[in-house]
Amino acid sequence: MALGAIGGVGMWSMVVVLPAVQAEFGVARAGAALPYTLVALGLVVGGVLMGRLADRFGIRVPVVLGTLSLGLGYIAVSLAGSLTSFAVAYGVLIGLLGTSAMFGPLIADVSHWFDRRRGLAVALCASGNYLAGAIWPPVLQHFVATAGWRPTHLGVGLFCLATMLPLALIALRRPVPAPAARGEAAREPPPAGRRGEAPAEIRPDTLQGLLMLAGVSCCVAMSMPQVHIVAYCVDLGYGAARGAEMLALMLAFGVVSRLASGWIMDRIGGAATLLLGATLQAAALALFLPFDGLVSLYVISALFGLFQGGIVPSYAMIARTLFPAREAGTRIGLVMAATLAGMALGGWLSGAIFDATGSYAAAIVNGLLWNLVTIAIAAWLVVRRLGRRPAFA
Repeated sequence: MALGAIGGVGMWSMVVVLPAVQAEFGVARAGAALPYTLVALGLVVGGVLMGRLADRFGIRVPVVLGTLSLGLGYIAVSLAGSLTSFAVAYGVLIGLLGTSAMFGPLIADVSHWFDRRRGLAVALCASGNYLAGAIWPPVLQHFVATAGWRPTHLGVGLFCLATMLPLALIALRRPVPAPAARGEAAREPPPAGRRGEAPAEIRPDTLQGLLMLAGVSCCVAMSMPQVHIVAYCVDLGYGAARGAEMLALMLAFGVVSRLASGWIMDRIGGAATLLLGATLQAAALALFLPFDGLVSLYVISALFGLFQGGIVPSYAMIARTLFPAREAGTRIGLVMAATLAGMALGGWLSGAIFDATGSYAAAIVNGLLWNLVTIAIAAWLVVRRLGRRPAFA
């Protein structure tokens, strides 16, 4: 959780500095959101790459590599002389090789250590990302306002190097497999109590594709408030500081939601938790359409975080349940990469829709339509689970 909370800064720092970057480089809203999109795309590819490294060499290798890349990335961003160099440093060093190691690979690794309460363990680890979102935005906003965005990025880079390297070197090692798991040759059955969760008559790679499609779709919807809430508050005249507070509130309640979802997953399974979270997320997102008062936005931000925080851990739980343990880093990495691809697409798409329409209303409607795809896939998984079918054809 500590590594995720510190290293997760790469997912949220660009959200906070988006207005300052837009003003500094004189670009449109979609152009200013491009570095965030490149970070998210870097996380997509990097999550799979780091997951494979973790499967082969253990979690310490990708985390140490990610820590070094994060430190160098933030130092490079502080020296960027153009939006292009700024975006490349964010996308490659911070996204592709940095923060990507602090999300999916850590979630996959912790899933090896637990069985009976695996859902709660996965949710706790996944909460590191939202702790980052709750802690970093107000801290970054304070230093951007008082010292400027360049010294702030330099300080973040040095802080990551100073804190994360000791954590990675001291704390992380390979889990010792349980006696029953040693020497397993083929795909193990789902853990006790979760048999039948996998859909029938579907190949593993097809199931992987459906999970990834659901991940993209839900996160296109999720990204609209998370990526644009600061800019939205600036447009409404409330200021960037208010927007950063709303983002922090949203993600703090997301931590509560993720912890609750872990408890729920251990009782109803990952697919039902996904359906519940996606449905509640749609309800919260729709509230942004009729309400834009300052108090209303604080309340809706809290509700949005409370409703959607359990969605991403449910994908990890589904993948860990339906695929063999030896593929956990890659399989979960792929699903987590899909959710980040959705954040990347949604972050850019919402900015482009805003540039075309002059408001975020159409972007919210766009998010709701994407969200329906996730609800449909989750509902199908739940119905198949209730049928108690065999895992794979």
